[in-house]
Amino acid sequence: MIEAEVHLSLHNFLRSQAGFPSWPHHLTMARLVARALRVGRSALIQVGAVCGYQGRYRTSFIASALMWPESVIIVATETVQQRLLRVEIPRLQQWLQVNKPIRTGDVWPNAEFQGLLLTTPEAWLKGQLSSSPSFPPGIPTIIDGVDDLEDWVRQQLTNTIAPPDWDQLLLACPQQADTIRSLRAQLTHELFQHPANPYECYLIAQSEADILSSLCQVLATVDNIPTVWQQFCQQFRKLNDNSVPDLFWSTIARRQGLFSLHYAPIELGSILAPIWQRQPVVLVGSAFEPETEAPLFRQRLGLNDDITCLKFASDSQSEAIQLHIPYKLPLPNTPEFQGAFIHKVRTLLCLSATAPGLTVVLVGDVPLKAQTGAILAAEFGTRVQVEKTCLDDNGILITGWEFWREHQAVLPAPQLLIIATLPLPSLEHPLVAGRVAYYKRSHQDWFRLFLLPTALNELQRAIAPVRENQGIVALLDSRVINRSYGSQILTALSPLARLNYLDPSLFTQGEE
Repeated sequence: MIEAEVHLSLHNFLRSQAGFPSWPHHLTMARLVARALRVGRSALIQVGAVCGYQGRYRTSFIASALMWPESVIIVATETVQQRLLRVEIPRLQQWLQVNKPIRTGDVWPNAEFQGLLLTTPEAWLKGQLSSSPSFPPGIPTIIDGVDDLEDWVRQQLTNTIAPPDWDQLLLACPQQADTIRSLRAQLTHELFQHPANPYECYLIAQSEADILSSLCQVLATVDNIPTVWQQFCQQFRKLNDNSVPDLFWSTIARRQGLFSLHYAPIELGSILAPIWQRQPVVLVGSAFEPETEAPLFRQRLGLNDDITCLKFASDSQSEAIQLHIPYKLPLPNTPEFQGAFIHKVRTLLCLSATAPGLTVVLVGDVPLKAQTGAILAAEFGTRVQVEKTCLDDNGILITGWEFWREHQAVLPAPQLLIIATLPLPSLEHPLVAGRVAYYKRSHQDWFRLFLLPTALNELQRAIAPVRENQGIVALLDSRVINRSYGSQILTALSPLARLNYLDPSLFTQGEE
């Protein structure tokens, strides 16, 4: 059977590779992927935050895909594809002595193709969600990095009315042009009444919805309006009928005096469920849920119960972090927090001043991030950079969560990671508020189902590089101590060793 063949070949390959990054679960994962290919039963695999960050696990599914005699699709980002094409695939091809055709592209090559196709999440989802699929059904598909799958899907399903679309509409409706201009002017006035926020996006308010309803009524009397407007009005009418749980919001470019309209579905499970029935899928991520069966993740993405779930344990000896949580810091939502936070960061930087290596200060709040960068730069000079990748050997990087997630792979592992607050999605962000409102209308626990899982996943991925050198994580959010969900946070951060005090010697232990 293919499982036994993959096990033996990969076992011999790993033994032959001197200095190859070790991971104790290579063979187990390779057998599971091979079984999914043979039986046609889908699988959901969590490899762990550190392994996900390092990408070691990919050797396992590449070996199975290369040895499987039929077609396979691998869905991965462009960056991961380049790593596979330049390193993983050639190395395994040479050892396994297989000559399976390898292609990259946004569509299936041809009906006779019996090789391995690498494609991006955007291309694969676009093909699956369109009325004319770009990929034949029944081809086993391995999707890498599914921690981000929900975001990928929502981005793919987001539709936009951009400023040029208004010009196209005016050209298509010359007799209604004056009415359209008047409604656009009213809408512009209403949108720009919103107070500025760091995100420059806003849920559609009732006054704006009334204007858009009037616009759609006007357009309903016109034949052959542009497709983007047909789709917009169709969805907007459903929203007004409360028959579809969609998010409608605007983004504003204040300096230019321009705005765009956007809409996307809140609930994705019913949209995605038919896709998983078309072919067996192996979904691989780092740590998207504490439970092996990942019930919340499966529910949000429409994955049924007939799926094999596996979660690999972390190496408690080599991956433990040193965790410091101060007991007496003010809560993040209090006026006293900012001053106490800056003081604590300054203290930590002074204690670690003689230790080599990168220090990262993670600040999710946009204004606080800028203020922290300015204050620390005045004291520590050019060592401090705000969301830059060109850093000194002992640099201090001030960054938000998104920048750190995107660039942590190309930066050295920090010896000290300071986290201002838990990465709970902010209710001040309109899109977060819209999703929370949906959960409330459905009488569901929005914190347990949405905010907390999102924070746990973000947190585990953020600290993964620190585990490489068993560095120090200072989590300056006292809610971990004072709230009931704090125990779940600590469980997600394990393995760890708690530090009840800090002194300079802790930062130099690794040099001795």
